[in-house]
Amino acid sequence: MATVDWTADANDALTLSLVRAEEDKQVPGSEETSEEFHPTFTYPIYGEEEKIYGYQDLVIDLRFASGSLAQYLSVRYAQKLDASTTVDNVEGILKEFIPPDYDTDEAAFLTRVEEDAVSFQPIGSVVHTYTRPVPNTSGSGSATREVVEHEVYHATWNDPGFREYHRRMQLFILLYIEAGSYINEDDDAWHFFVSYEKRKRQDGTKTYHFIGYSSVYKFYCFPEKHRLRLSQFVIVPPYQHRGHGSELYKTIYDYVLLNPLISELTVEDPAEAFEDLRDRNDLRMLLANENFMKEGFGNEAVSHGGGKVRKRKTRVRANPVGASSGMVKGTGKMGPPMDKAWSETFRTQLKVAGAARAYRLQVKERLYRFNFEILAQLEKEERLEKLEETFQSLRADYLRILEMIK
Repeated sequence: MATVDWTADANDALTLSLVRAEEDKQVPGSEETSEEFHPTFTYPIYGEEEKIYGYQDLVIDLRFASGSLAQYLSVRYAQKLDASTTVDNVEGILKEFIPPDYDTDEAAFLTRVEEDAVSFQPIGSVVHTYTRPVPNTSGSGSATREVVEHEVYHATWNDPGFREYHRRMQLFILLYIEAGSYINEDDDAWHFFVSYEKRKRQDGTKTYHFIGYSSVYKFYCFPEKHRLRLSQFVIVPPYQHRGHGSELYKTIYDYVLLNPLISELTVEDPAEAFEDLRDRNDLRMLLANENFMKEGFGNEAVSHGGGKVRKRKTRVRANPVGASSGMVKGTGKMGPPMDKAWSETFRTQLKVAGAARAYRLQVKERLYRFNFEILAQLEKEERLEKLEETFQSLRADYLRILEMIK
């Protein structure tokens, strides 16, 4: 007789969806954003093993109204073990992480979706708008695809209703950011940037649909300014790989750049996917920054297309880690060592005789300083070997990033 498995994978069991009003489902491209999706992580909720015990064919159906993020929760299964202390209380555990006003009646939730679609308005102030073409789900190659407007809002706890709204959207932090956690609502230093898709019905009614958000924390910076640290950043799966993350990141950067009381923007322990997004956008912005190009490559340099720079008479040297590179730091507001790292990235394409050697020495010098305590314990030959190995790995990664922005 076959053994019955009463253990379910929490990531597979938890099914998420952003539900639109019926009229909003008729617009082009809404099919993809209405599809069900699953979390990347559930260990903050259901434990390190991400397993749920006591059920067969378990489905945890958690739905969000696409704009207001009002929630509906239903737990279904084919069979459950007899009541026992070993059977996990699926709803009881999850409800500790979501607001208590979630619906359990499907009809009531769908009614709420219809009402919220019309009444919901994003909280805060618009700081950026952009457009994207409607996703092509028909497979046609038409060049006249409709474009959709999107908006990014800046909000704080002081905006009426935002604290309640944040409690609905913060669950995505646990589900998609490794080691993500809820933030302290009593700390007024938090700022938020929230992205929405903006649609217009035939009668002119505007509806908004949640895409993702980022939280940033404001620190004091001597003597009379502040620095912002980007802490959390999430785009929900139906909107990923469409450039929305880049638009949100650039919005935050522009907000910092235009605010004279903010000295710089830093990032807290970024995940690999976010590092790639950040690297691509930082590089594009730096290559478009005249001051950076002049400082990094000289007044006669600047050929983004060809990647060529006139040979310099002086040897290229790296700044100490954490030191400002001067002009760019003051105008670009990228925290150290961001400016130096991307000077290195662009130099991977230098084709002037001697420049490759100078570039290699520059990078290795920075790597040596950054890893001094470890490298100093090695014999000279092994130390040089490790530096070369790290340099080649770093160079390959730089070339990968450069390939992404062509």
